Amino acid sequence: MPEHIHLLIGESATGTPSTVMQVLKQRVSRQLRRKKRKRVGQLSLTFAEVDESLTRFWQRRFYDFNVRSLKKKVEKLHCMHMNPLKRKLVDHAKDWPWRSFAFYFNKRNSLIRIDPVS
Repeated sequence: MPEHIHLLIGESATGTPSTVMQVLKQRVSRQLRRKKRKRVGQLSLTFAEVDESLTRFWQRRFYDFNVRSLKKKVEKLHCMHMNPLKRKLVDHAKDWPWRSFAFYFNKRNSLIRIDPVS
């Protein structure tokens, strides 16, 4: 989504979802602030306005939801896959570049690494 992300993650023995989000937010923010050359063919996020005085990229808080069953995992994945379609950003879920839909639909790789939900 242009202004938010959806993640379906599990809690590991060595870290909490809060730690995962903290590290993710730090790494993305640092990368966005660096002046690096764009790789040829690499997709990028586009922003309406570039503000050099931007102090914060992420909201302070994230919103979590505990998924306790396979049925709920499948439901959440379906919502994540259909979100770009619902928002009228694409004509089909497979057209959203930052997706896991293609992985689950036909086992193709996408721009993001997918660990399958089992």
